[in-house]
Amino acid sequence: MIGAPVPAAVPMSFLPASQSPGTPSPEAWCFAFVQRDLLLREGQPHAIPLGPTATGALLAQASASHYLGALSAVDCWALVLPEAPPGWQATPLRAAMMALPPPLSALAGRASQVLEWDRSHRYCGVCGTPTELQPGERARICPACKHSCDPRLSPAMMALVWRPGELLLARSPHYVKGMYSALAGFVEAGESLENCVHREVAEEVAASVTDLRYHGSQSWPFPHSLMVAFTARWTGGEIVPQPDEIERAAWFPIDQLPNIPSRFSIAGQLIRDTLEAMRAGGFA
Repeated sequence: MIGAPVPAAVPMSFLPASQSPGTPSPEAWCFAFVQRDLLLREGQPHAIPLGPTATGALLAQASASHYLGALSAVDCWALVLPEAPPGWQATPLRAAMMALPPPLSALAGRASQVLEWDRSHRYCGVCGTPTELQPGERARICPACKHSCDPRLSPAMMALVWRPGELLLARSPHYVKGMYSALAGFVEAGESLENCVHREVAEEVAASVTDLRYHGSQSWPFPHSLMVAFTARWTGGEIVPQPDEIERAAWFPIDQLPNIPSRFSIAGQLIRDTLEAMRAGGFA
């Protein structure tokens, strides 16, 4: 799916669908995976859709294929291949997404999640019978007990805690050396996003917060999360990092921040946007 660059001025709108149209588009975007890696054309760093011959060749090799919809009237496919064809290179998904234009990066993440759902729901979770794709919708259904499985999401909250002139940042043991970020954690059953923010902040750093403000969200296909980001004002508590979860947590003056994630992630956007707002006099 790599070739000449897509002009930045061309608007790209996506129309999701689970069934391919009767008449395919002349070209197609093919998000082909070998295991968890996305295939990119070797030596060609910019994306273009494939012609009918190349698309047909990939579809013929695919062990699984799912129609995703149309991006600016161009068909989009998610495919699983046994190995990379000649001229293609398997690239870790995160690195591939960072290299692609935003609309294609988002679709690569969508494709990965659809394929992971398909892989992990081949058998009924109720009775163990092999499931079948449900015509007309994105679902797998059990022919024996009729249990149906749609693609699942795992919602997670992210909270950037602040107090005048400072941000509370933490690092997990699995982060890149020197990297700090906002607090984060998965939403538990029966819990609201707001409840999750208060619980996770208390668990991870023993602090209490108020004035939650929604910042934004991001689909995070590792493997199927939805990150929902907030800012929260600190109201009390000395920092006590949660054992085995937080390697270090500390208050950082807004002009002396450590290494933080890039804007590719919602964490990087949350921290940078809040930093700009604080420097401009917001969050007082």
